[in-house]
Amino acid sequence: MIGISKLYCGTVEPSDALRYGRQSKRLPSHLLQFSSDKKPVVVWNVGQRCNLRCIHCYSQSRDIDYPGELTTAEARAMLDDLANYGAPVILFSGGEPLMRGDLLELAHHAKSNGLRAVISTNGTLITREKAKELKSVGLSYVGVSLDGMKETNDRFRAVAGAFDMAVQGIRNCLAEGIKVGLRFTINKGNAQDIPDIFELIYNEGIPRVCFYHLVYAGRGSKLIKEDLDHEETRQVVDLIMDKTREMHDRGRKLEVLTVDNHADGPYLYLRLKKENPKRAAEVYELLQMNEGNSSGKGLACISWDGAVHPDQFWRHVILGNVKDRPFSEIWDDISNPLMARLKDKKPHLKGRCAECQWLDICGGNFRARAEAYYGDMWAPDPACYLTDEEIGIAVGAAQV
Repeated sequence: MIGISKLYCGTVEPSDALRYGRQSKRLPSHLLQFSSDKKPVVVWNVGQRCNLRCIHCYSQSRDIDYPGELTTAEARAMLDDLANYGAPVILFSGGEPLMRGDLLELAHHAKSNGLRAVISTNGTLITREKAKELKSVGLSYVGVSLDGMKETNDRFRAVAGAFDMAVQGIRNCLAEGIKVGLRFTINKGNAQDIPDIFELIYNEGIPRVCFYHLVYAGRGSKLIKEDLDHEETRQVVDLIMDKTREMHDRGRKLEVLTVDNHADGPYLYLRLKKENPKRAAEVYELLQMNEGNSSGKGLACISWDGAVHPDQFWRHVILGNVKDRPFSEIWDDISNPLMARLKDKKPHLKGRCAECQWLDICGGNFRARAEAYYGDMWAPDPACYLTDEEIGIAVGAAQV
């Protein structure tokens, strides 16, 4: 997760994170990515069922009943363990989490244990009454997936009217004073909508947007050819930075992040090095605190059936199950060879990743994407768009 507004527009300084001691439990939500202890933010897929049929869905959800989900009692025990372990955030995801009947009860339980609760939803089920219920929980954030303007989004979601319902859900959250933002997965079919998405954000008063790079998992594994090529990715990241700056210049201190491609960090730094060397030095310090990809360390996923994964995309990699033993035990068990390697990836990376001068601030990028593309989880991430010169492996390459 790369905070474009935090880094490029200077809304966060290195001293901001240091002031709190960089401990997860002490840091405000907007500084969590700079924590030093890397206690995992946990994505919990509360259920697999969903009322939409998104073409990129990593959980391959449909609108049917699925067996084997954690019971309310099992879920409460899991949340108790996460709180005692020190996980700073629980992200309720799906499928569509609002289709789970006891979601509000469990969100209240998480909050009562000191966890920061976030919901990732498609937004179509957030009526005004549901927004009032969500407000009562004291959620830190509601992220609504919107993958383009009306025609694009509805094609992507495979349900007519999904855009209008999601936008109304956003308005209902805003009316109740809930912090809400957009979640946009970039691909060839929707990148052209990004300027209009920024205008939508401006006009609706939406305070936050996360742009996700495509990860080849679930139904998204069929979209490799729909991913941007390296030059297109560079253009889109530049566009996002330009639009973020434009919004700030227009008086809207919008929070903008890119997610799931940690090459964005060095790319932003290199751009700032040309534009504002003093700020670039501060950004480099913040990127070192961030440490890049944190799957299996600062990011975890618990599936609807209790299976624990290194992240929400690596669903075939199962580290254990919370029905059998607590998450905290599974997460710290480095007798599992993969867990041991994920805690310290550097010795196992291959190719460009192993030689890259940005390894300390990228973390080797996404292993799930490397495995999906090359069949080798330690191969270079194919979505890294930095040149050999930029990563310092070409003859005469520039250094940090």
